[in-house]
Amino acid sequence: MSRPTPRMTRLAAWIAIPAALVASGVVVSQASYSAFSSTTVNPTSNWTAGSVALTDDDSNTALFTASNLKPGSTGSNCIAVTSSGSLASTVKLYGTNASTTNNLASNITLSVVQGTGGGFGTCAGFTPSAAGSSLYSGTLAAFGTSSTNFSNGVGNWAPTGTAAETRVYQVTYTVSPSAPNSTQGGTAALGLTWEAQNS
Repeated sequence: MSRPTPRMTRLAAWIAIPAALVASGVVVSQASYSAFSSTTVNPTSNWTAGSVALTDDDSNTALFTASNLKPGSTGSNCIAVTSSGSLASTVKLYGTNASTTNNLASNITLSVVQGTGGGFGTCAGFTPSAAGSSLYSGTLAAFGTSSTNFSNGVGNWAPTGTAAETRVYQVTYTVSPSAPNSTQGGTAALGLTWEAQNS
């Protein structure tokens, strides 16, 4: 067997050095990506706002369209208001768009009673609440000027938000038996608004 020449020995040494460098680089590279790890995760958080929601059964029809009134004329109607929001709230009733001519509104008495039973178009089965059922009794004019927004509205209904709740409001008007002759041909108008605010 022939022995390597000095030249072959030197050549082998020169080839061995780069090969060793490459091999050591592979070892270091693999070692730099080898590590223990551990994580813990809290699931994605979510936020959803609650709601207050009111509806009524009037089908966008006015409670009253009364004409040819005279002293002593009277009428009554009911409206069912339902709260279906998810938040506890307070519901108040107030007047909007009040107007009058010939001072008719000051000669009409308005009564608002809260209870259950009945609905728009009929008060059959209406029963006043046990306590605090009379929300307003006074002139139409006074209601239109004193109860104009949530802060000065009338009512004590406080839906809990845990389930849909309904209250029925019986509204009655009466033209004063002593309405003066000057109210002839007079007009009166008033919108009713129920508003819920979360508590």
